[in-house]
Amino acid sequence: MMCSGFLQSFVRVVAAVVALSAVSVSAKSDGDASNNRPRQTGNGNCDASTFSSILPTGAKVERVEYVSAGDTFGEPNSDLMYPIAPTNLPELCAIIIYVPSSTVSAYRFGIFMPAEWNGRFLAVGNGGFGGGINWLDMGAGVRYGFAVVSTDTGHNSTSGDIKWALNNPEMRTDWGWRALHGSVRLGKTLVTTYYAKPIGHSYYSGCSTGGRQGLKEMQISPGSFDGVLVGSAAWNTAHLNTWVCKIANYNWPATDAKHITWETLPPIGSEIVRQCDAADGVTDGIISNPSNCTVNWDDLRCDGNSNAPSDFARSENCMSDAQIGTLRQLYDGYDLDSNGQNIMPGFLPGSESQLYTVLNYSDSSPYGLGYIRYFVLNDPLFEAPQYNDSIMELATAIDPGNATADNYNLTEFRDRGGKMLIYHGSADGLVPATAGSDYYQHVVDTTSGGNVTQTRDFFRLLEIPGMQHCWTTAVDAPWAMGGASQAGALGNDTYSVPGYADSGHDALLALVDWVENGKAVDQVIATTWNKATDPSTGVKRQRPICAYPETAQYDGKGNVDDASSWSCSGNTTEQVSHSGAAMAYMNPFSVIVDVFRTFAI
Repeated sequence: MMCSGFLQSFVRVVAAVVALSAVSVSAKSDGDASNNRPRQTGNGNCDASTFSSILPTGAKVERVEYVSAGDTFGEPNSDLMYPIAPTNLPELCAIIIYVPSSTVSAYRFGIFMPAEWNGRFLAVGNGGFGGGINWLDMGAGVRYGFAVVSTDTGHNSTSGDIKWALNNPEMRTDWGWRALHGSVRLGKTLVTTYYAKPIGHSYYSGCSTGGRQGLKEMQISPGSFDGVLVGSAAWNTAHLNTWVCKIANYNWPATDAKHITWETLPPIGSEIVRQCDAADGVTDGIISNPSNCTVNWDDLRCDGNSNAPSDFARSENCMSDAQIGTLRQLYDGYDLDSNGQNIMPGFLPGSESQLYTVLNYSDSSPYGLGYIRYFVLNDPLFEAPQYNDSIMELATAIDPGNATADNYNLTEFRDRGGKMLIYHGSADGLVPATAGSDYYQHVVDTTSGGNVTQTRDFFRLLEIPGMQHCWTTAVDAPWAMGGASQAGALGNDTYSVPGYADSGHDALLALVDWVENGKAVDQVIATTWNKATDPSTGVKRQRPICAYPETAQYDGKGNVDDASSWSCSGNTTEQVSHSGAAMAYMNPFSVIVDVFRTFAI
């Protein structure tokens, strides 16, 4: 799922400003590069004729172009989802391919093939319900030396525009899995043809919807990737998106006493941090283990007396019992009205500053309402107050587009040597962080018979304290760790973690090290800067993100902002925990986006 209409527009404007003003900190450059130089790159075959003869029937080369070092490539005037083109690219061959997927549908994909290729293939994901080739993540990926592919998922739209799916089951299927699957298969053929040598290893990186895409492809085609990096995955499409619609009925209409306005969410979040911050032994404004946070509702409840239990209870942002009830429903997750069964875990304490993405639409989030209108019911007149749980049951039964990534038996992927990292920000206010641990627990139970140690041999979980959906933070928490769309959040000529492009700080490089050298990922050091998305302002904090079930422990004497003052420890044989605010749910589902660089379901 991605950000809402007004939020998405805001993010895109900010991203454009950042992109235009960013100073390159990482990409290779060639001051003598010229568009008039001979069009030679790789093996010198950056030409449509190199690829046309190997395409399937109906497919065609839409565009092929040699890109000089330091130049740019993208579709800024037509790609609605990803209009910001990467700049300062390394020398490469760029290709766009058009592929019919049925008699009424087609998808496109792009490939960057660098002149200095490291022998690796990388597919990058998308965000929300948007359609467009993700040029920005491709630009970040090619700077590592990967040959990189991205699909438009079969349409062209922004993240929250879902009208394209109305009465179009073939287009839903392209979005659900077919466009990525076909792009990966055909993309590999084009890469091996261009370089005239086999691919050494194949990888995937995506967040939100991109996370779901990676899980889905790995499940239906375990041989597609050797390493899979999945962030904030919106894997249970039917449960997540219908719950997002149901949430509208928790909070609206605005005249109801239960309504929480978006302006009060940051102060509420600050009060939750005040209550839970010190539980890890360090008062630093970060809730390190929100699952263990027990919210004191009395401290949130309005009390005008001078002896009120907290300053917040006396403030203008204090909450009524009805509003507290709304917030508790978000923490509790999706409970069925008929029997109270929990079918999806809820948001964690600390996510309040981003809960506007699901709470504060005048009607309902497009990721919920639009999904029901255009994917499930084919009824553009459906309104949020009409929602009932039978719609979720229908969505689950038909799974439009076959998008839900709920195959937990990863035996084939494991046995062929595949490795996977799944990460999630604990402060995610769009896709609950509990979703990542929920999927992980399903795999532990199904693939490893409940044995976490066996699962850790091929699949590890990283929960990032204080990180929101896919990237950034509201509490100065370290968040940048080489995840999908994170480089794009820092500029359009950036890759990895600026200044820290190594396997200790970059989860993608850590995954490569695990796949190719057998070095398991015990931790990745995350970074934030004095201004969270501006590396030029200087590093503010770094901290290890530990592979579950280990957590970061402070040594009690060092600088709390230095990673060296923390170490990973814990019982690596215990089960995935669902304790705390959102832990009534022990089975069926959990999370999404979306992403684009920020919120994508």
